[in-house]
Amino acid sequence: MKTDADITNDLQRATEVRGDELRALHDRLVGTADAAHLLDVAYRTVDTPVGSLLLAATEEGLVRVAYASEDHERVLESLSARISPRILHDPSRLDAAARELDEYFTGRRTTFDLALDLQLSTGFRSIVLRHLTDVGYGQRASYGTVARLAGRPKAVRAVGSACATNPLPIVLPCHRVVRSDGSLGGYLGGVAAKTTLLELEAAR
Repeated sequence: MKTDADITNDLQRATEVRGDELRALHDRLVGTADAAHLLDVAYRTVDTPVGSLLLAATEEGLVRVAYASEDHERVLESLSARISPRILHDPSRLDAAARELDEYFTGRRTTFDLALDLQLSTGFRSIVLRHLTDVGYGQRASYGTVARLAGRPKAVRAVGSACATNPLPIVLPCHRVVRSDGSLGGYLGGVAAKTTLLELEAAR
């Protein structure tokens, strides 16, 4: 007769086998979908000094970087609604993004060399996002300065809105945009994250 310990061990082994089978099935599904160009959005998470970040990419490039405070599940639901429901966890497609973020957080990278998909921003917001990289590593610029860079000097509030809805924070560095008096202002990842990023860049 099996003891309680034997039964527990059997259950544990069965769970491990089941987990391995599910992972293998998932990997085959991802491979098949990718080969058939049916995987529209791939995602993974990475641990960083500003918490867990969700990374998502289309075939065109990195489309989303999301803080944990944005609720990763809600972000995935939004991507499903706005881009495509064909979303799968596929870390390999985001290896380059994960590597460059790691290099950034360890002080070995000051700019990102990633293909980007900006479809989640349109109109003037998209223009603002394209100018965020004009604010160099370790520098800060006011919302008014970015408005001038974007060709609409009076659109300070619109710049703030573009930063607040930036789908690619860190990579498109809205954390470098501050108020005209030098105070930090808001940040979609929270003021603590903004402070951490600015301190990281200032320390290099």
